[in-house]
Amino acid sequence: MCGFLASCPCPRLIQDESSNGDTNGDGSHNVQNLKGANEPWTRDELRRRLQDGIDAIRHRGPDGSGVWVSEDDQVGLAHCRLSINDLSPNGSQPLHSDDGQIHAVVNGEIYDQDRLRTDCTQHHGYRFSSASDSELVIALYKIHGAPGLFEHLRGEFAFVLFDDRDGCRRMIGGRDRFGIKPLVYTILGNRVLLAAEAKAFLAMGWQPEWDVRGISDCGWLVDDSTIFKNVKKLMPGHWMTVTEERGVEIHKYWDAEYPDKTKADSRSVEEMVLGVRERLVESIRLRLRADVPVGVYLSGGIDSSAVAGIVTELSRKEHVRLGSEAVTKVSCFSIQFGEESGYDETAIAQRTAEWLGVESYKLKVTEEMLAASFADASFHFEHHHFDLNAVAKFALSDFTQQHGVKVVLTGEGSDEHFCGYPSFAAEYLREADLAVPDSVLARDAALRDSLCEAAHVETHAVWRSQAESETAGLGDARGSSMPDGLLAWQPAKEVYARWVRDQHGGEWDSRRTLVAAHSEEVREKMRSRWHAGHSAMYLWNKSIMINVILACLGDRTEMAHSIEGRTPFLDHELVEYVNGLPPSVKLRYTPPRDEEAGGSALSSLSEKWILREAARPYITDELYGRKKVTFWAPTKWPKNGPLHGMFKKLLTRSAVEGLGFVDWAVIEAALDASFGDDADAASFRVLCYTGGWVTISQRFDVKKATIGSSAWA
Repeated sequence: MCGFLASCPCPRLIQDESSNGDTNGDGSHNVQNLKGANEPWTRDELRRRLQDGIDAIRHRGPDGSGVWVSEDDQVGLAHCRLSINDLSPNGSQPLHSDDGQIHAVVNGEIYDQDRLRTDCTQHHGYRFSSASDSELVIALYKIHGAPGLFEHLRGEFAFVLFDDRDGCRRMIGGRDRFGIKPLVYTILGNRVLLAAEAKAFLAMGWQPEWDVRGISDCGWLVDDSTIFKNVKKLMPGHWMTVTEERGVEIHKYWDAEYPDKTKADSRSVEEMVLGVRERLVESIRLRLRADVPVGVYLSGGIDSSAVAGIVTELSRKEHVRLGSEAVTKVSCFSIQFGEESGYDETAIAQRTAEWLGVESYKLKVTEEMLAASFADASFHFEHHHFDLNAVAKFALSDFTQQHGVKVVLTGEGSDEHFCGYPSFAAEYLREADLAVPDSVLARDAALRDSLCEAAHVETHAVWRSQAESETAGLGDARGSSMPDGLLAWQPAKEVYARWVRDQHGGEWDSRRTLVAAHSEEVREKMRSRWHAGHSAMYLWNKSIMINVILACLGDRTEMAHSIEGRTPFLDHELVEYVNGLPPSVKLRYTPPRDEEAGGSALSSLSEKWILREAARPYITDELYGRKKVTFWAPTKWPKNGPLHGMFKKLLTRSAVEGLGFVDWAVIEAALDASFGDDADAASFRVLCYTGGWVTISQRFDVKKATIGSSAWA
């Protein structure tokens, strides 16, 4: 686990046909090449800048740092270390191959390392110099090349590797299949810079500007854009090469796949349940490997409770070590908002902890704590967010670190693959699940249609459509409500300054950006092959999961306090199995009892049904029957309290107008409407968005946006 920064020469950028993103139509990419922006650096200057850059993200790795520069002074790698596996100096990075010609910095964890190391040494003669799992990236690359190495990498990772062998001189970047670990890049002058966080670029001479179009059109959420102009994400399941001859080239090595919706599934339900259980247990077993203590984030939901239950079972009955600890009592960490808030789940989490016999540590998150943490959290997120749940998670990571735990297992990724969110329900009901033709809803189209209509009504109140009318180019969405659901996570159009709205004109429909983010191959599968429920999950997982759930609710909050989050539900072998299951075993119709007649459409559906069955031996009866409760933070707070005071101090007229792309009048009105007994939740979320932008503007010294500096220029 670490933070990293890399620099190498790069004249241009090319995107291959298997990848998606904002291209110019000729294969080139909209990353500006700022010729002459920086003079050639001496070796000492390059080393100093790399060290300063890695120091800016030292929170990702406070246990040490290292810098390597190539003999010709053209390529540099820098790394800050969070020691998890192999705590000795041998595990320090940058890493080097056994022949000294391949060099790398690796962020994350590679699992199943004993088997992989044995294969590399016994069958391919590779000589390891450390017990670090990160060295597997170099070994597997040397043996299998790229993209061959990705077939063998199991875990969460982002890495940069430089191959200095004769005839093969190139830089390679890679990111895990789901985007658990971050990797961003930019071109500055004649150099490409790659890092775990954009703030590392500041020491390299980067002068940040807003990507107003990427922000207002939601590109930062649905494609490879970020909120910064000319800073891109390497998308999950992708890898990139950088050479002096061809510049940057982007390739895809993995993508989610779902079965043909017209074909029946011959497997029994019992077989499917056992298949999920076996793969989930194995995923958790692999993620307990560490040379430091391992804990669990525990909420009141089935996801984290199943993880805690399986961890407890493995430690007690199979004597699996919890990281470095030879103990049988699992340490679990929870957030407590206060029962009066309506968002507190610690009572059920405590009952689960008592049933399992685990150690339970609860952090009471107060208004004062949220107000004090908001700016720091926003700085680490590197993008806006509409809720304070991520700020609470930021505080929880600090709390966990204070208890001496460096690694935590989390429940992220379960809702995304087991159909856990209410917004998936309407899409699931839009068409019959022909994989299970004898199911009630497959046979009774009238019942399914009525439930579908009711589910759309129930979820519509949650989502605010960004578009006034259907767009002709959205035929690929096939009437799906998911695009509106995804885009509702973003600010309404009136938040933006008049010039931004004028630039968009009458064609401002962010659903176009969403559809364009996906390849024609994927859109064709959505049109004709995938079930609507699976298409909805795909759209969610390529946007909200990557850029919200796994970012400001995942890596960025955890690594801000040097905590490594591990996500067993995002083990790709488990996910590929779950993706191949029929939709109706993920979201199952459960006819209401007589006393429940007249209940909501959503109440007749059991979300994550097959996970409930697979986790049944490890969870309480209460959790087995409990409906999904999404992790939100309260949005109603008193006037002139700590949060109101914080936002009034942060969102001054000069600070908001200094952004250049936000309408001050809207923010002024929101400051008045967001607090007190009649607080408006939508206005409060506007403050959260804008507060994030202002914090980033101040701490990154971002240039004020104007028409001339925008992406439309």
